[in-house]
Amino acid sequence: MGHELQFSIDEFDWTKQWARYSPHQIAYRDADADVSWTWAEVYSLSCELSRELSERWGVSQGDRIALLATNELESIALFHACLRVGACLVPMNFRLAAPEIQHVLDDSEPTLLISQAQFTGVLAQVAAHAGPERRWEFESLQSFCRDHLVRFRARRGSENLHREAGTAVPTWHRPLQADPESPCMILYTSGTTGKPKGAMINPRMLFWNSLNTTLRLNLSQNDVFVSFLPFFHTGGWNVLLTPFAHRGARTVLVKKFDAEKILETSAREGATILFGVPTTMEMMAQTKAFREADLSRIRYAIVGGEPMPIELIRVWQERGIPIRQGFGLTEFGPNVFSLNEEDALRKIGSIGFPNFYIRTRVVDDHGLDVKPGEIGELILQGPMCMPGYWRNPKATAETIREGWLHTGDLVRVDEEGFFYVAGRKKDMFISGGENVYPVEIERVLSTHPDVREVAVIGFPDPKWGEVGCAYVSLHREVSSDELLKFCAQHLAKFKVPKHVRVLADLPKGDSGKLLKRALPKQL
Repeated sequence: MGHELQFSIDEFDWTKQWARYSPHQIAYRDADADVSWTWAEVYSLSCELSRELSERWGVSQGDRIALLATNELESIALFHACLRVGACLVPMNFRLAAPEIQHVLDDSEPTLLISQAQFTGVLAQVAAHAGPERRWEFESLQSFCRDHLVRFRARRGSENLHREAGTAVPTWHRPLQADPESPCMILYTSGTTGKPKGAMINPRMLFWNSLNTTLRLNLSQNDVFVSFLPFFHTGGWNVLLTPFAHRGARTVLVKKFDAEKILETSAREGATILFGVPTTMEMMAQTKAFREADLSRIRYAIVGGEPMPIELIRVWQERGIPIRQGFGLTEFGPNVFSLNEEDALRKIGSIGFPNFYIRTRVVDDHGLDVKPGEIGELILQGPMCMPGYWRNPKATAETIREGWLHTGDLVRVDEEGFFYVAGRKKDMFISGGENVYPVEIERVLSTHPDVREVAVIGFPDPKWGEVGCAYVSLHREVSSDELLKFCAQHLAKFKVPKHVRVLADLPKGDSGKLLKRALPKQL
């Protein structure tokens, strides 16, 4: 007789479990401030902070807490405390303008807003009616956490509390109140069309994403990872931080990306896994630390966001760091595909196979499965799918149809079952009746020795309907004609761009991913 797998919320209490198993092991570390927290400290702090949220700030189950802060240890403690209260954390992009912040506050309707003093100016520009009346300065939250940890460490140092130190029992325990199916976090998308939508993340998603990530990346309790992605981005939380919390591994925070510093910190902290997008991997490869730092403990680098240029993969392979190209999205996982490091060169450009417990289809515009080798839209099904967009049933219904999440990403599958990204469905353009996928052109141009970055978009054209325009940044000066001739040697005529535009740098988002929407759409 079969049994359906069911969860109690207590099984999501990862900090409590690791406080029992490895109370003295470092869980989180702030490399900028040279501060470390053990699992016992994180567990105790999350319990005490949950009481503060409830008793002082009136936060209860289902309430939202908006957060406007850079990467800080206290933000992680706040997230774990939210799980104990059953509240939902809303990390906000601190680079947004006042009207954009106002939209997030109006949409999420938080009970409490926690913000750093450096963002007082932009919050002062937000309309008076936006956001909650209750506001807690982040610096006060930091003081609360610091004071509690001082008391906790003193108490654990007492000879009379030797047993308590071993079992990591806090002064006050609060079990998790979060519902596995209710949002514990809302992450607002970048808003490529219209206003940003809030993707709801629940504990069930976090569990299955963690399980998939652990299995596919062979994570262990001894792994160490330096995290630079901001906490308003799914990568900041869910590429490795929450899987590491489940696995009992160590996350090292830095507040912002600095290529030299990331590699130096990775060497100093004994990092075993590196993460980047092609842009950041290129920047790191140009540093002195790339040539000289001891990176021998790094098992591989995970690369997401977009396909990594072939030559850059070889540069890292020659340094002794294999590349694992991955793929995912905020609304599903986000860790969906991974390419084994031994296939990095043989299947260069591939995102590999789907992770465990994920069902995939590649379909045409009518929802019918395409043939192997043909390009179609990737749709996904599995327990790591979001429940929907916050208070946006229309967008939810457009994205999740008949139990399948429609990604809007175009892919193809080769004869061995390896997946390749062909671009965003909305990026595809039609030239002379032929479908043109920009990623194919970008892959060709990225192999030119003088091209540093490339992004291709469609331009209106009176004769062909649309034609390609390649935006490039260069290592060395090269003529547009030479680049177009290079394309003609490797691409069908209808795929060769009609225009080339040179920029000093291509526009990028907070994760370092290229932003095509910021490029001019016509001459």
